[in-house]
Amino acid sequence: MYRMLTLLIGIVITLTGCGGKQVTRISPDTTVDLSGRWNDTDSRLVAQEMIDDCLRHRWITDHLQAQQSAPVVIVGAIHDKSLDANRIAVQTFISDIERAFIASGKVRPVSSQSERGEIRAERMDQGEFAAAETIKQMGRELGADYMMTGEVNAIEDREGRQHVIFYQTDLTLSNIETNEKVWIGQKKIKKSIKHPR
Repeated sequence: MYRMLTLLIGIVITLTGCGGKQVTRISPDTTVDLSGRWNDTDSRLVAQEMIDDCLRHRWITDHLQAQQSAPVVIVGAIHDKSLDANRIAVQTFISDIERAFIASGKVRPVSSQSERGEIRAERMDQGEFAAAETIKQMGRELGADYMMTGEVNAIEDREGRQHVIFYQTDLTLSNIETNEKVWIGQKKIKKSIKHPR
């Protein structure tokens, strides 16, 4: 009986130790690629590389010479054209693009259409409830000179234990007044995943 009880306790301890979930906090800058799918690192690096490329082209010099001020840019729709299994966190990617624009100090990003609605509602609210000297005026918004739009596509190829995912990001910067495309950028990522037997 004693031997059976000892064996049972040993099994319970072993199962408890093996089956418990372990969570470890890591730095958000740490690159972790578990599945090979689009992740936070891809979003951040693609945004940074594409915005760096965008801001190296002549459109910005032409604008500065013509207008004598930094261009005002809005990030419009970025469409996820990937398959269901490769879903892209589009809003995170848009935020990474906006962050890269701001960090550059070369352009003045403005709020998106959905964000403007909240800001306008706040200004209207201030008009009724805020102290007169602190009310922000209507009709003072910056109109964007350029809009960035784009899409992310994914192609998946699988054979046996080998699995390859290809991502292509295409972004376009257009002059809002003229519809002229002043910059077109493209970034490709290919990941090979080998599944265990």
